[in-house]
Amino acid sequence: MSESSGAAISLRGVERMFGEVAAVAGVDLEIAEGEFFSMLGPSGSGKTTVLRLIAGFDEPTAGAIELAGKPVQHLASYDRDVNTVFQDYALFPHLNVIENVEFGLRVRRIPKARRRQLAREALERMRLASFENRRPGELSGGQRQRVALARAIVVDPKVLLLDEPLGALDKKLREQMQIELKDLQRNLGITFVFVTHDQEEALTLSDRIAVFSDGQIQQVDTPENLYSAPATEFVASFVGTSNLFDEQAALRHLGLTGRYTIRPENLRFVATDSAEPGRLSGTVRNRMFIGASHRTIVEVDDLEISVLEPAGSPNREIGEAVAIDFNDSDVRKLRTTESIAA
Repeated sequence: MSESSGAAISLRGVERMFGEVAAVAGVDLEIAEGEFFSMLGPSGSGKTTVLRLIAGFDEPTAGAIELAGKPVQHLASYDRDVNTVFQDYALFPHLNVIENVEFGLRVRRIPKARRRQLAREALERMRLASFENRRPGELSGGQRQRVALARAIVVDPKVLLLDEPLGALDKKLREQMQIELKDLQRNLGITFVFVTHDQEEALTLSDRIAVFSDGQIQQVDTPENLYSAPATEFVASFVGTSNLFDEQAALRHLGLTGRYTIRPENLRFVATDSAEPGRLSGTVRNRMFIGASHRTIVEVDDLEISVLEPAGSPNREIGEAVAIDFNDSDVRKLRTTESIAA
């Protein structure tokens, strides 16, 4: 991997063992310069361990890690041009806001006047200029998060690593911070690597996403492709809601061989007495109002099929016989292997 390739981060065959347990099991990954890249997966999937390996907080058992084309797997964290924002913010409670923001500059022995200037510029960028003399305990969760971001960007890192930084915020504030994070990354033009278990958050923020499960990457793709063309059953079920058909169900209900998925919004109800009555039929088991849409659960033999319709669609009664149709182009075949190379 050379610097001219444009990769800010490159991982090749990276493993991390804890005893006989593989927290990371052979990860290959490239993240481009200036990309907003997310690592998405449930707890224990390996995403945070990979972030720690990139940051230098941990060392791989095997494999190579490069930053801008240079091997760093044996370098200490402070010798890597990256910075990290944590979920718990990791602010110093005995320092005020501007002293917290200055901390990394002080470690780098930047003269006091210069570091104060840079810290104030970072606080202005985060709209916190009037808070510089407050202590972290006097701030809201969103304000503490902005201080943590200001402290991370003030040292001008090439890569910013974010470990579930919005996890402690309530829904409305989290959505507001998502917009601010995306704007910040676009304005700074640096590489963001974002770890989250929230698939909606990853889809909203990212240029590309790596989906992790059991220490491996299942799929790396754009948010649009991950959602519309999931590669594996895990991706289909973890990223959004999906109707999964195993080999037997696919053959019986779809007339296809293999494993397949159809998203609920790509299914539609049709009249049971029409000339083309639909390819699935069953009875309504449940119906839920979820804001802008209704989700209807239909029992189709041994399957539960989810159908998503816009709010205001005709009501479906529990126990009602229904027919469902779909377009062939919305049926996606899933790979049999559960590990997808990056």
